[in-house]
Amino acid sequence: MEQIFEQIRDQQRTTWNKFSPGWKKWDELTMDFLKPMGVEIIRLLRLRNDAVVLDVASGTGEPGLSIAAGLSNGKVVLTDLAEDMLKIARENAVERGINNIETVACDVCELPFADDRFDAISCRFGFMFFPDMLMAAKEMFRVLKPGGKIATAVWSVPEKNFWITASMDAINRNMDLPAPPPGAPGMFRCAKTNVMTDLFTQAGFLNVLQEEVTGKMNCGTADVYWEMMNEIAAPVVNALSKADEPLKEKIKNEVFEAVNKRYPSGNVVIAGSALLIYGEK
Repeated sequence: MEQIFEQIRDQQRTTWNKFSPGWKKWDELTMDFLKPMGVEIIRLLRLRNDAVVLDVASGTGEPGLSIAAGLSNGKVVLTDLAEDMLKIARENAVERGINNIETVACDVCELPFADDRFDAISCRFGFMFFPDMLMAAKEMFRVLKPGGKIATAVWSVPEKNFWITASMDAINRNMDLPAPPPGAPGMFRCAKTNVMTDLFTQAGFLNVLQEEVTGKMNCGTADVYWEMMNEIAAPVVNALSKADEPLKEKIKNEVFEAVNKRYPSGNVVIAGSALLIYGEK
């Protein structure tokens, strides 16, 4: 792996470990928001009861735990770069009485598994952050059995994801943040048409298809939304760490204004849109 990719990977491992307490705190709300994407991933994979499944970028455990709960004789290996996130996944598994899983902290670009091992692969909201997306896709292809299936989710365009743009638009209006290099990891890196379908095809996958799935972030109030974003959204937290208190307050007020304008009833239920991509080996 190139040195620049290694640096990005190490930085991301540090970031996700740092934010793991926030993800644990907001797990119920965020997993409810992302559930429709996980449900569709599971539907696309059409798993047998004895399937051995790899869940990549598992975070706090989903959709890997739900997949495992539906397998009577199968197993799910949950992987993530951040061990602290996988610790939460293990805790969630114990709480739900799910024992047909194991967790492996590893880099998706260097999966520590033999060729042709898994019947299926799930990956919900990981690809946007992989330093080398093609290498990641090729590694997934390598460990998938012939005839195996993969389904992944990435965020759609900013215009359909107010849950993050409500904060980031206010930040970008008020702060002169450096533009990321083209193709750098980021929330909407995979949103453009055919980015993921072309990537899957290039990695060797067949019968590639793409569809759109939406979810709803049920925050209830602008206060809850703001608190959550400041505890789980790395781009928001990183940007605000460079702002003084008056600027932070100005940005916060603009975010509240945008959210309350969008939801004048006071019931903040923010829609999000994702692209689901499916392929076969």
